[in-house]
Amino acid sequence: MAPPHFDQNGFVQLWPTTILRRRLPGHDVANVELQRLVLEMEGGRHDFTTDYRSGNLLTVDNPAIAWLRECINKTAIDYLKQAGLDYPVNWGLQGWANVNRRGDYHDPHNHPHAYLSGTYYVAVPQTQTATAENRPDLRPGAISFYDPRASANMTAIRGDRQIEAEFTHHPQAGDILLWPAFLMHFVHPNLSDDKRISISFNATLKWSDDYLPVQS
Repeated sequence: MAPPHFDQNGFVQLWPTTILRRRLPGHDVANVELQRLVLEMEGGRHDFTTDYRSGNLLTVDNPAIAWLRECINKTAIDYLKQAGLDYPVNWGLQGWANVNRRGDYHDPHNHPHAYLSGTYYVAVPQTQTATAENRPDLRPGAISFYDPRASANMTAIRGDRQIEAEFTHHPQAGDILLWPAFLMHFVHPNLSDDKRISISFNATLKWSDDYLPVQS
């Protein structure tokens, strides 16, 4: 991949942050089995969602998990192609399930020690309503991503995507999202009596000296 350079009009695009969203084909069938599997594995465990390091859901011997694993790898390949990487990149996957009931949310966080992170949505409540006592700017069930450059939003003006402080997406069942693992994100509270079920994952690089940047 060639290093960034000024184009014929004098512009160069630097420090991009790419987020990929796809609707996975066949998700309707797969999600029925994934939901059954996740709820069976949860089995009343109160720490099921927070104890994400104790296992790897993506290694479970199940046809729906195999389907999801293949979809994640294909999505990662497309992501790296979009980034312009022209050499082989190898990674391992680690995944865990999230079962969010009414009021559940995930604090702003990123995913240390990973290269890419993502979430696949198995079940998303159709209706989420705030009460009159709630703040009017609630975005129940959404996920927000934040500009990773400290204080870059100090001069933000409407429409300038270089300094938008926040990007919010309202996911649907069947969505897969993929982003760089360093990116801070926040999962807004579930304000439905129905469960929000997702499968999050990390892609961790299997190191090669080919990954080292070349200084120009």
